Amino acid sequence: MTALLTGIVPVFAMIALGWGLKWRSFLDDDGWRAVERLTYFVFYPAFLIPAVWRADFAGGAAGPVAAATVAVALSVALLTVLAKPMLRISDPAFTSVFQGVIRWNGFVFLPVAGAVFGERGLGIAAVAFGVLAPALNVVCVLVLARWGAGQGGGWRLALSSLARNPIIWACGSGAALNLTGVPKPDLLMGVFDLMGPGAIALGLITAGAGLSFRYAASRPLLMLTVTVIKLIILPVGMYWLTGMLGGDRMAQGLALLAGASPGAAASYVMARQMGGDAPLMAGVVALTTVVSALTIPVLLAVFNYI
Repeated sequence: MTALLTGIVPVFAMIALGWGLKWRSFLDDDGWRAVERLTYFVFYPAFLIPAVWRADFAGGAAGPVAAATVAVALSVALLTVLAKPMLRISDPAFTSVFQGVIRWNGFVFLPVAGAVFGERGLGIAAVAFGVLAPALNVVCVLVLARWGAGQGGGWRLALSSLARNPIIWACGSGAALNLTGVPKPDLLMGVFDLMGPGAIALGLITAGAGLSFRYAASRPLLMLTVTVIKLIILPVGMYWLTGMLGGDRMAQGLALLAGASPGAAASYVMARQMGGDAPLMAGVVALTTVVSALTIPVLLAVFNYI
């Protein structure tokens, strides 16, 4: 229960703060975009690089978490594509449903993982994030290129954005530094340690500022289905498969948290760029964020982590 109070509640309090600041017009849209850009391209890489650099790859937990999260997410992705003819929704709407059931918010996952499982858990979580994020981005690009209205920005823009993704580069750089045994200079790590808390705070605030609930009430059955798959089926599947692959209890808990994290705010940006149903995507992100504030502690309690 202490982990719940000290780790999970502050995360969602920061998201609520961001939503409140946006509602009160604390910054205009240009201001929020500037904060989001600063967080995404500067602070968050500075948080991820040392987290992966310090991760214990030899401990054996990172492999099962990464493998299980990717396998379950891709399995759900395949089932979603196979179910498309039965959904009776437009192609752009389908792309938003697709992103909604498999993509997840690292700004929520990583701070909660660190609060519940400590520094070692945070390092493993960062490694899993570094594997899952690019894999899901590629799959979502494929789906949007196939079913997005007018194919949005097209393949060249989508793949170029993927190649320049700062999250992918940060995780890859941290892994390279870790695996090659590069020493960790105190001065550089001190800078990273100062920037890390800023990354989490700004990331959560901007995530809250981006929430939009206008669309959620207009498609209740569709929204409920996406939410159940994303916040219950995905995390339970990831938890189970991590154990089957030999992951220890911490590894299973991290996989559970990965699946239970709400939809990614970046999904909305991709939907806008590539012809998806952006209003539906915004509603999915908003609803899963609010509901995950309840389902994350419930799942942690059910599986005896709090």
